[in-house]
Amino acid sequence: MDLRDFYLLAALIACLRLDSAIAQELIYTIREELPENVPIGNIPKDLNISHINAATGTSASLVYRLVSKAGDAPLVKVSSNTGEIFTTSNRIDREKLCAGASYAEENECFFELEVVILPNDFFRLIKIKIIVKDTNDNAPMFPSPVINISIPENTLINSRFPIPSATDPDTGFNGVQHYELLNGQSVFGLDIVETPEGEKWPQLIVQQNLDREQKDTYVMKIKVEDGGTPQKSSTAILQVTVSDVNDNRPVFKESQVEVHIPENAPVGTSVIQLHATDADIGSNAEIRYIFGAQVAPATKRFFALNNTTGLITVQRSLDREETAVHKVTVLASDGSSTPARATVTINVTDVNDNPPNIDLRYIISPINGTVYLSEKDPINTKIALITVSDKDTDVNGKVICFIEREVPFHLKAVYDNQYLLETSSLLDYEGTKEFSFKIVASDSGKPSLNQTALVRVKLEDENDNPPIFSQPVIELSVSENNRRGLYLTTISATDEDSGKNADIVYQLGPNASFFDLDRKTGVLTASRVFDREEQERFIFTVTARDNGTPPLQSQAAVIVTVLDENDNSPKFTHNHFQFFVSENLPKYSTVGVITVTDADAGENKAVTLSILNDNENFVLDPYSGVIKSNVSFDREQQSSYTFDVKAVDGGQPPRSSTAKVTINVMDVNDNSPVVIYPPSNTSFKLVPLSAIPGSVVAEVFAVDIDTGMNAELKYTIVSGNNKGLFRIDPVTGNITLEEKPTPNDVGLHRLVVNISDLGYPKSLHTLVLVFLYVNDTAGNASYIYDLIRRTMETPLDRNIGDSSQPYQNEDYLTIMIAIVAGAMVVIVVIFVTVLVRCRHASRFKAAQRSKQGAEWMSPNQENKQNKKKKRKKRKSPKSSLLNFVTIEESKPDDAVHEPINGTISLPAELEEQSIGRFDWGTAPPTTFKPNSPDLAKHYKSASPQSAFHLKPDTPVSVKKHHVIQELPLDNTFVGGCDTLSKRSSTSSDHFSASECSSQGGFKTKGPLHTRQ
Repeated sequence: MDLRDFYLLAALIACLRLDSAIAQELIYTIREELPENVPIGNIPKDLNISHINAATGTSASLVYRLVSKAGDAPLVKVSSNTGEIFTTSNRIDREKLCAGASYAEENECFFELEVVILPNDFFRLIKIKIIVKDTNDNAPMFPSPVINISIPENTLINSRFPIPSATDPDTGFNGVQHYELLNGQSVFGLDIVETPEGEKWPQLIVQQNLDREQKDTYVMKIKVEDGGTPQKSSTAILQVTVSDVNDNRPVFKESQVEVHIPENAPVGTSVIQLHATDADIGSNAEIRYIFGAQVAPATKRFFALNNTTGLITVQRSLDREETAVHKVTVLASDGSSTPARATVTINVTDVNDNPPNIDLRYIISPINGTVYLSEKDPINTKIALITVSDKDTDVNGKVICFIEREVPFHLKAVYDNQYLLETSSLLDYEGTKEFSFKIVASDSGKPSLNQTALVRVKLEDENDNPPIFSQPVIELSVSENNRRGLYLTTISATDEDSGKNADIVYQLGPNASFFDLDRKTGVLTASRVFDREEQERFIFTVTARDNGTPPLQSQAAVIVTVLDENDNSPKFTHNHFQFFVSENLPKYSTVGVITVTDADAGENKAVTLSILNDNENFVLDPYSGVIKSNVSFDREQQSSYTFDVKAVDGGQPPRSSTAKVTINVMDVNDNSPVVIYPPSNTSFKLVPLSAIPGSVVAEVFAVDIDTGMNAELKYTIVSGNNKGLFRIDPVTGNITLEEKPTPNDVGLHRLVVNISDLGYPKSLHTLVLVFLYVNDTAGNASYIYDLIRRTMETPLDRNIGDSSQPYQNEDYLTIMIAIVAGAMVVIVVIFVTVLVRCRHASRFKAAQRSKQGAEWMSPNQENKQNKKKKRKKRKSPKSSLLNFVTIEESKPDDAVHEPINGTISLPAELEEQSIGRFDWGTAPPTTFKPNSPDLAKHYKSASPQSAFHLKPDTPVSVKKHHVIQELPLDNTFVGGCDTLSKRSSTSSDHFSASECSSQGGFKTKGPLHTRQ
């Protein structure tokens, strides 16, 4: 395949694409011979075409135009307004319209036409096929008015002889339907034989024996009728001649023969050699070949039959496009009355001998052969309807259509052989004013044949070119603080049109109030003074408009950048910066960021920071403004730091400003509560049986040197109140009676009180022992002291009143005897050692009493009075009834002051350390702000811990107890929640049955006994 063949094939494929959106088809059926103005159809109604514009919703005026060829006599007409189709005065004759073709009942005779719908927005091409039905307007006719038939005299009865058939141009039921023999004289009859092709052949039947010597000629009439309404008929004279006998007829080897011959076969070409035989001899065996009476005269003109040999040859140039199939009936006669019949079907095969035909019909009427278009016509504007055809068939008849050269037009296929010539792009009068091109139709034969049609198109100028700016975006720069009227630039645009269409005026768009523009010259000036800090950039549009009709315009964007001058000082976001950091923040940690801005730009806004009056406690990054600590914070030592910072820009001359900075140190929960009251774990208070419910029987008071929620304390009884006799106020720490004591309550009660702060994220707590002795009097202090000493052997999570620790009042005598006996034995065994230690302890306790004052009383009444006076000085609650009782050491060697040799299940740390003391003078003022930002969230506390800590890793033997010789007067239990929670439940120490709540409280695993 060469390049030309490939190009033709590609063009064929492109042209065969149908556009169903604009091409539609209608089929109507009419009868021939209709009068003028008979309605055939209605195009908009039959295609359901709406006259409403779908885009605008308004009614559109459509125009229906019949596409016809110049000089044609149209058979129908189309109303341009309504789209109705009517017949014209030109007669529609089916037989003339379809002359030369064989149309049976099932074949159609039709003609086609095209209608276009305008305007272009509604354009459609309607292909209409009108089928013409037959009307019985022709009578059937015999080939000759006189028909001669020769019948031999020895013809048998019921022998049949063919009679030439009549023909009727009408079809179907209007064609030949019936034959009738008139005046048959009872010698002859008539029969009709219908061929497979639907033809009716009359046959003459011999009904009596013939005798030529008696009568050699019979004259009759034969009548033929069609089936139309009204019925038409004709007659012919049938003359029968009785001939002499020849009793053997010729016989063809093949009665049906089909051959093919190309249409370009030269004259004299043999088509077929027919051969018939006759059993007779002599003259009766001499066969003569002739065409049958039904062979069309046109066929006889194309083919010659040798009467002697039976050879059929071409005697005239064939044309398949004129007649593709020839049917020839050949008779072989030996002179007898009955010749042999053979039918030869000659198929003329196609040869590419016809170039394609181009039928060019304009939609836009040309003027002197030239189509005029406006350059503003849209794409796909329809110009002409092109129909291509080729009389050849198969490959030779396949036609491709294309435009010879590159032009802004293309062909759009709407049917297999029809194309619309339309614009393929926008037209530009300024680019090309006139187009002249050829439309080529080429078939696919070998060699290919083609045909061309010339099309001329001229453009009409329109105002279709808007003014064009030399630069679509105009960028300018000007320094701030300018003078009014300053020249900036000249804006210019050009227009490719001419005359008034090229006259341009300029106009400023919105957001251009700072500028002036000359409408004629395009000179742009500043109308105001610019301030870059108020607006750094101006973006607006400039419109250029011509004076055409309608006028066209275009826009250009103008960007004016205002250059900076150092006319603004640095500005801090706050005049006074305050930052909040946690104490114990490590050294060199970030504590805050100074934010400063400068409204200028470039070097004028490059700001450098510095500290003015700090004693190197902090380091300031001069560029980022990050402040880092050069010290470790301790809120209890210093709660805030204040200094000034200075900001200097990089302008010439430079500008500066200052601001104040305060660093506030926030509290961290790093101090456990410190117990103030009671001052000793061995003191007690007397609760008389006469005490009433609700009265204060003891008080617990502690302080926390932290601040805020870290210093808020909560008091709870975690053990020793199984009967529910007492209640502690969680806020004040006052212990009150819940119920009036009964004789069953007489004895010593040990309350384990947990004091926890509300610090976050971890609460710290302290444990303190409060002993309450329920009795009317406390006369025997040694007995009470001994009871207190013995309770040290009882784990804290167990009540001293359990069955394993019988301290009940009814065993009082037994207990006293055991105490005295035990004391005497101890004194005898370790007298010397105890004597030395008691002397040291006596001096220590005396010093303690002088330090703490006389609020700690012995059971005598005088000490109680002194205690009450001191409590008034401390502003104790007035509802307190009893005082803590201490044991006076009257003698260094008194038995009650001997070292306590009992055991208590306490950790070693709790036994060996003493309680921390609270110093009111060192308490710092509160500076905590809950909503302050904490810029140092990660820190480790460096503050000292309380005196006592319950460490979970201190092992305690299951059975072995620690021996405490003497419990210090100011001893308290201090520890965190983890100390209790991490003890094993299998341990025998006094924390094994205890656990802490999430707030650091203390809970007992076993059930609490309520008072009955």
